[in-house]
Amino acid sequence: MKTSFNAKRAVAVSASVITSALLLAFAAAPASAAPASEAAVKNIVLVHGQFADASGWKPVYDILTKDGYNVNMVQEPLTSMEEDVAATVRVLARQPGPVILVGHSYGGAVITQAGTDSHVAGLVYIAAHAPDAGESTASNKNKIPGQIRTVTTPDGFVFVDPAHFREDFAADLPADQAEFMARSQMPPAAKVNTTLITNPAWRVKPSWYMVARQDRAINPDLERMYAARAHSHTVEVDGAHTIYISRAKEVAAMIEDAAQNAGKQ
Repeated sequence: MKTSFNAKRAVAVSASVITSALLLAFAAAPASAAPASEAAVKNIVLVHGQFADASGWKPVYDILTKDGYNVNMVQEPLTSMEEDVAATVRVLARQPGPVILVGHSYGGAVITQAGTDSHVAGLVYIAAHAPDAGESTASNKNKIPGQIRTVTTPDGFVFVDPAHFREDFAADLPADQAEFMARSQMPPAAKVNTTLITNPAWRVKPSWYMVARQDRAINPDLERMYAARAHSHTVEVDGAHTIYISRAKEVAAMIEDAAQNAGKQ
């Protein structure tokens, strides 16, 4: 039985319509097939600085977890840079995917050294040190000094003078909160401040930086130098060294910006 001309034409037209529809569907499809590296990062690891512990991250933690992020904190022993980096890598190893690694104060030096870990997609520095290879936090503070007053114990650990703790470290916090922090300090071994960075992660990973304009612990000009040198996405806020507590909303917003954009860098 022969197929009529009209029947053949109908089949051809139908095929053409189907092909066009498929092409339009592919063109309109969402970019769900984009590489995994461009997807938003959902894991956040927070690293505290000296004279404090991870509990100071609670306001930031609350915001990030409410927004759906998987957030973990590192409790560094502050006994040596090597042990602090090891504590950070230990937490990174437990994460189920890429991580935004965040450091405050000396924690910035820790994430600078630990951030080359393959889990890390981006770095966020909050009023933090970001030394280069061959630099230490002490060598950089000697070049651009802060105003914090500290005391070193006979066995080589460092405290902020409690009489000046609020003025030098936490001027943007309520007096009772600053007093409690002064009396619950986590003193670092002095040697962590002279340990040299060997392989700075900010040279190979995208970074974000928040400068605290009224910081006395780290000179704001030193913070600006770190941010400019690392080509960080930079924001300046009014606040003392404890902006990770007093400006938790802005800090969380910067971390979320890093999480959304680190894979696009």
